[in-house]
Amino acid sequence: MMQETLLGLGLALTMAFAADATEAFPNGPGAVKGGNLFAKPNLLAWCIVPFDAKNRGPKERAEMLVKLGIGRVAYDWRDNHVPTWDEEMSLYKKHNVELIAFWGVNDKALDLMKRHGVKTQFWLMMGDGVKDQKEKVVNAARGIEGIAKKVREIGCSVCLYNHGGWAGEPENQIEVIELLKSRGVTNVGICYNLHHAHHRMKDFPKLLAKMMPYLWCLNINGMKDGTKILPFGQGSDDAEILRTIQKSGYRGAIGILGHRAEVDAELALQQNLDGLKAMLEKIGDAEALKTYQ
Repeated sequence: MMQETLLGLGLALTMAFAADATEAFPNGPGAVKGGNLFAKPNLLAWCIVPFDAKNRGPKERAEMLVKLGIGRVAYDWRDNHVPTWDEEMSLYKKHNVELIAFWGVNDKALDLMKRHGVKTQFWLMMGDGVKDQKEKVVNAARGIEGIAKKVREIGCSVCLYNHGGWAGEPENQIEVIELLKSRGVTNVGICYNLHHAHHRMKDFPKLLAKMMPYLWCLNINGMKDGTKILPFGQGSDDAEILRTIQKSGYRGAIGILGHRAEVDAELALQQNLDGLKAMLEKIGDAEALKTYQ
């Protein structure tokens, strides 16, 4: 059991965003300000734009989120979604949906942020390509540094995303972040995804403790051997995952996944909500459960 082994967009955050995000928000610009960590208002939806059997547009997507009672989003996209970015932003703002993060970063995204007054996280993957560990860290930091400085000019931050390989391991990301901090670049954190971390679940409690000073978003997933993407609650030790997160003191955003292109995004999110509710009942978190009624 687990207890034994265990580049862009964002919507204006409701709180002021300091240049030094790590000091202003111990668990990032999307951190919980009060209430229960697993309360529904703290949840964000991730991978619901390209991954949606109904291929919703901005209007339908915003309405879906309102219907489900999810008020936070991390936005992933493909080239065909670029023409609707302004519409998406406006509709999220209209419906009070907080866009916590944007996948990747480019000049169009930066211009979008400026037009809409957006302050958010850009979720990026680090570079790789050399063999020596020190060189890898220096090389990765060099690749992130210019981007982090550029987005900081408009009040935004960078989150390193674990998407496999050397660049996806938290220990390496932490080394890069610490090197950047030594150079005065402090608006870089970590977004950790359980669906890219099946191989690390044996060490999850220790790994979570190690990531805590840098962790800004934690995207959960049903964790079961042989299945990469699974609604939360359908995994083997999902209740224990909640207990581990709860005990850690983490207060950042909690993400639930769509990420199944053949499935209606609304159904995928609802399955996660149902599973999360069941696991909250299992661990006896009555305070959080009140927000799912």
